[in-house]
Amino acid sequence: MKILVINAGSSSLKYQLINVENKDVLAKGNCERIGIDGRFKHKTGDGRGFEREVALPDHRAAFRLVIEALTTGEFAVIGSTSEIDAVGHRIVHGGDKFTHSVLVTDEVLKEFQGVINFAPLHNPPALSGIEACRETLGKAVPNVMVFDTAFHQTMPPQAYIFGVPYKYYEQYRVRRYGAHGTSHRYVSLRCAELLGKKPEETKIVTCHLGNGSSISAVDAGKCVDTSMGFTPLGGIIMGTRSGDLDPSVVTFIMEKEGISPRDMENLLNKESGFIGISGISSDDRDLEEATAKGIERSKIAQDAQRYQIKKLVGAYSAAMGGLDALVFTGGIGENSSLLRAAVCENMEYLGITFDPAKNEETIRGKEGDLSLPGGKVRVYVIPTNEEYMIALDTKTLVG
Repeated sequence: MKILVINAGSSSLKYQLINVENKDVLAKGNCERIGIDGRFKHKTGDGRGFEREVALPDHRAAFRLVIEALTTGEFAVIGSTSEIDAVGHRIVHGGDKFTHSVLVTDEVLKEFQGVINFAPLHNPPALSGIEACRETLGKAVPNVMVFDTAFHQTMPPQAYIFGVPYKYYEQYRVRRYGAHGTSHRYVSLRCAELLGKKPEETKIVTCHLGNGSSISAVDAGKCVDTSMGFTPLGGIIMGTRSGDLDPSVVTFIMEKEGISPRDMENLLNKESGFIGISGISSDDRDLEEATAKGIERSKIAQDAQRYQIKKLVGAYSAAMGGLDALVFTGGIGENSSLLRAAVCENMEYLGITFDPAKNEETIRGKEGDLSLPGGKVRVYVIPTNEEYMIALDTKTLVG
């Protein structure tokens, strides 16, 4: 069964064509700078491909180009669109309307309009991607929406409620939703396999660390808490996002600087975090280089992020009443041995025994156990595979 997985961003459209039966990625690529000038990258499963500048006025044009690359020319991997059995779409935010993946229907899309503004940078382009698929492939090809927030819908009220008047939850559904749920679900299931246990027998903290980062507590296979909040702005310091802070900081800066709510939202989402503190870059690799050169603000930014991760590992262990494993994933989690070492330093009291040699070896997409023999709490690097989880959910729903 061949599933086309689509991940539509505000100015991008990533894709993978996956044979779900054997996990083979037949082709993958990315349409970048949609609505600007346009760049298209396409690569087949055996490593052949191309990259070129091309006009991409909107997501519909991008999707048509994807279909063309998959079905025609020397880098085609299927003979026609009839070989695409279904399309799975990554959706960042489903509010509390969508607690699991769903088949796309006109009624579902109408319901989705009610939560589309919960992720204003991500949900509208995702909807454009769905519409482009239905127009190009026809409604006979099933589409499935897989929500990043769905995995976190098992959180109990004490974990998701905010300390504001309850009427705002009742009227506007203001609560903690989290993000990266598909990634947290994948790595927690894989971690249970590595532990040789059923998911129901495990207590795991999963750290999805990249330009956007979130930490989750997964108890008995279900999320019981997560660091991101009402939007992906909450949680730990990230590449350009502030993470959690005293709400009065927001009103104080707005009053002092005379800026609007929209401008303040932009400042917190795009001008804060690593770039805001360091003044250098939003990329962890750049900060590692700068810190090595002794640039103090870069060190402060990295130390703050690692300290916040360490705090959450301890907090979530307390919330679950124990810990079996700590998992690192995402671009930073999979590749930054310095971050992993900093987070696991002085954690022996919790049962973490860390192997520095294994840590240095486990980068560039490698899976590995970073624990010393006999360690009570295992530390794993597990490369995430959100696309496969989306394809698997799609296969399940379309039969």
